[in-house]
Amino acid sequence: MRLKAFCLLAAVSILAACSSTPDTAGGAAGGATAESGIRAGSQQDLVAQAGDRVFFAYDHSDITPEGRATLEKQAAWMKKNASVTVTVEGHCDERGTREYNLALGERRANAVKNVLVALGIPAQRVSTISYGKERPAVVGSTEAAWAQNRRGVTVVN
Repeated sequence: MRLKAFCLLAAVSILAACSSTPDTAGGAAGGATAESGIRAGSQQDLVAQAGDRVFFAYDHSDITPEGRATLEKQAAWMKKNASVTVTVEGHCDERGTREYNLALGERRANAVKNVLVALGIPAQRVSTISYGKERPAVVGSTEAAWAQNRRGVTVVN
């Protein structure tokens, strides 16, 4: 079961790494990124430049190497967008009690925040919230759905 989860997570990471991002060098007038029409410092800009989520193993809140790479990009993006504040949402899959998943989601959100702070982002720019299992990204009771729901999402305030 863990091997399947790891393989699924690896496949998702590979697909995410293959996506292209628009070039923002020089930036366009009006705060939009070059050629894309995406406003610099927006949620869409974060997603395009760094990605907005990291994934976790079942019942874990430790940051994977793939997650750390995403968070390094997020920290660099936040340094370029110094006025932006974010909220890190901690999420879980549907298994476990509501209380347990709220606590696990909190640990996941704090793990993401701690890495961003360690990478030089001031702690006051990053808040956290746990949604536990209440806001699934993918509905379903399969390992594929659960893997997508075990996440930390960085949201621009």
